[in-house]
Amino acid sequence: MAIKGSLKEASLADVLQLLSLGQKTGCLTVTDRTNLGYIYFDKGRIAYASIVNRLDRIGDLLLRNGRVTRDALAEAIELQSKHRDRRLGGILVSQGSISQQDLESVVRVQIEEAVYHLFTWTRGNFTFETDVRPDDQDFQVNINPESLLLEGARRIDEWSLIEKKIPSFDIIFTVDRERVANSDVTLTAEQERLLPLLDGSRDVSAVIADSGLIEFEVGKALYGLVTAGFLHRTGRSQAPRPPVAGGARADEHRNLGVAFYRTTMLDEATREFRRVVELLPNDGGAFFYLGLIALKQGHWEAAAAYFTQALDHGGPRAAALSNLALSHEKAGRFDEAENAYSEAAALAPNEPRVLTGWGIGALHRGDFEVAVGRLDQARDAVGEQRLRPLWYWARSLSAAALDRLDEAEALLREGLAIHPDHVVLANNLAVLLETRGDVEEAAGLLRATAADEHVIPQVSKNLGDLLYRAARYDDAWEAYQRAVRLQPTLGDDVYFRLGNIAYKRQDRQLATEYWNRALELNPKHELARTNLETVSALS
Repeated sequence: MAIKGSLKEASLADVLQLLSLGQKTGCLTVTDRTNLGYIYFDKGRIAYASIVNRLDRIGDLLLRNGRVTRDALAEAIELQSKHRDRRLGGILVSQGSISQQDLESVVRVQIEEAVYHLFTWTRGNFTFETDVRPDDQDFQVNINPESLLLEGARRIDEWSLIEKKIPSFDIIFTVDRERVANSDVTLTAEQERLLPLLDGSRDVSAVIADSGLIEFEVGKALYGLVTAGFLHRTGRSQAPRPPVAGGARADEHRNLGVAFYRTTMLDEATREFRRVVELLPNDGGAFFYLGLIALKQGHWEAAAAYFTQALDHGGPRAAALSNLALSHEKAGRFDEAENAYSEAAALAPNEPRVLTGWGIGALHRGDFEVAVGRLDQARDAVGEQRLRPLWYWARSLSAAALDRLDEAEALLREGLAIHPDHVVLANNLAVLLETRGDVEEAAGLLRATAADEHVIPQVSKNLGDLLYRAARYDDAWEAYQRAVRLQPTLGDDVYFRLGNIAYKRQDRQLATEYWNRALELNPKHELARTNLETVSALS
């Protein structure tokens, strides 16, 4: 379950301590009006952190520390502009400009600085989603949050003093160079670095950007210079900033959209990608993400329309075709889904996700032999990697539909050995075991699965059905009661059987209530109506 709250009610430091003590794994998302940051945890320790649309300073950090030359950095930035999916640090390593060790140490600083910056946010909200992990391409660290809390608290205290001298970043300072020259004060390295930039034309934001230093370092250095009387305010940056090009503005919205999508804030993600489309009407990537969001929201027709536009505007073709096929499939248009899957498979013949989707399409059409063949192709394409639960679900159903029950059981057991907490695989194995007469193991499997307080109600219903058919009515009663607590409108058959059990217990009033509930959900339930008429006649 997600943990949610307001930064007015709980500080970020409190939240970090809670997640650390609980040894949580997942993603903490923090919003501050127009920006968003996230911190990933792995067993209570910080693994990654970033702030969307905050200037990526990894190049500046490497340059400042003398670990890369300006020419090498410029070359890497140029290459990154042509390959947006690649990280700047990874490009520099592949070029031999820096070592992997250099990259790791700088990325660690970058992650720590992101966390420190998030400590300054006092308004907004936070959400923690369990078991959400960073992208594979994100370099991950292992940081004890407590080691950052003390430094973060110190910086907040210092920043409260700095803000008294530097209340905003649009202030322009000029150096009193004569006073500096006549002083015997020893300046820090950061202050020496800033002096040439404090020429009366740059505001604090520009000084930060041009210095390559982090905000806290610049603020601390400026505070000392102002306190010593070496700097004077000469105004604020009044001239409007140069208009941001459409592409740059679109990138800002795209970055936010991707971050919102990854943290399941789908309405916010939709808003950002629509803004991308307003700025760049032919952006296939934005239409692709809008399609993904529509799929998650169950809007099949809208999803199909978005993926079609993604294809028209040059979006990721194989992925767009595969998701277009899924949209058609969900809408019941199986022939159109087959055509789209065929095109996707032709473009990406070794992509496991495409082949799995293609196989599931055949399964839905009842073409079970074809489904088995395509799903086995997907397994070959995966190689040594783990197969997804979806694959085991589809492949076992295909085998069962062909009456190859031993094979279906073996596949489900294999899937559960890899994904032991997967509810659907456990449920399907229990159903299969019951059909083969192994009621005890089936009941034990469902009972263990239903013990999870967040389990889907269908599992408790299935357990109740199994126990009811085995005439274990007291056990079935408990399972059905749990199912309807989780989902009161689960099904008329649940209430019908609850009424039957109540009647067996000679509680006619309760039986009548349950049968009436069954009729409310399904007015055509003739057995419930007959039972009610019988009880009424006996009264």
